[in-house]
Amino acid sequence: MKGIILHGGHGTRLRPLTHTGPKQLLPIANKPMSEYCLKSIIETGITEIAIIIGGVGSDKVKEYYGTGERFGVKISYIEQDEPKGIAHAIRLCKDFICNEKFLVFLGDNIIQKSIVEFTERFEKSNFDSTVLLCEVDNPSRFGIAEVKNEKIIKIIEKPKVPPSNLAVTGIYLLTPKIFDVIDNLKPSWRNELEITDALDDLLKENDNISYEIITDYWKDTGTPEDIIHANGEIIKKMTAGFEDKYDEFNISGKLIVGKNCKIDSDVIIKGPVIIGDNCRIEHGAIIGPNASIGDDSQISKCQITNSIVMKNCKINSNQKITNSIIANNSDIIQKEHSESEKIFLLGEGSKISF
Repeated sequence: MKGIILHGGHGTRLRPLTHTGPKQLLPIANKPMSEYCLKSIIETGITEIAIIIGGVGSDKVKEYYGTGERFGVKISYIEQDEPKGIAHAIRLCKDFICNEKFLVFLGDNIIQKSIVEFTERFEKSNFDSTVLLCEVDNPSRFGIAEVKNEKIIKIIEKPKVPPSNLAVTGIYLLTPKIFDVIDNLKPSWRNELEITDALDDLLKENDNISYEIITDYWKDTGTPEDIIHANGEIIKKMTAGFEDKYDEFNISGKLIVGKNCKIDSDVIIKGPVIIGDNCRIEHGAIIGPNASIGDDSQISKCQITNSIVMKNCKINSNQKITNSIIANNSDIIQKEHSESEKIFLLGEGSKISF
């Protein structure tokens, strides 16, 4: 069995964060979100993985994941020149897959439950596909499965009137039969080859698709709000710990701290919080809850809650920063006193002074 991670797309809903790189490399709990996908695939025992790349920052993907050696797997890269849909991206992998069953993971999907048992059941089965479903509150945002008598009878992409609240997650177990279906697929109104259409056609062809329902946390991180929510949920599940010893400071809740950090005694931490390597948290800063601070960042005076601060950022402010994502190498410097609350969505290298 082989694995595929889809790492393309423009990430327009996440701009300006995606002006300089793919959304799947945006960090959740200080790791690229697609690394969680990779580790889920590795847990199943799959060792040959293709990453589909395209758009801004493809070289960054190759630079980060390399050959896969440091993860104990072999990674290949397949280019999707234009964003023609998930089904189109999967079709590009036909030569890589050969005649094996395979697992597809959208690189912006976060799941906490292990998928090993789902994969094992699929490998032993005669199904052409197993689709992972999850109950959602806003089904019109997703591809939706209509289920009757414990069988999928129809799959619809983003229906205006959803027949159920069972979303088709970005995790698919497939056989090479899907390639013939995609070859005969017509583009949707978005001029893309939709995987939901391909699965629905496969269903009509032989009615041989099973499903599994995810009851643990799953998130399609398509918006800043989704990423911030996933960040908090992942930190909550991590094991608290410190790479080094630190002087006493005020802490409540879960805290993970990297190497070579300096945290002043007047700092307040309200977990869950994760702080990367070589960070300085000082001058009465309040961090958390649900906050991540990337490597080499310096935070002074401000309160940061329900937010993501990426690598090498400098924030010196009296304000409360909440529900924000601040990309790598950004500075926020406050010159005039103000204690108002701020929400930021800053692209890489942003400089703000006020």
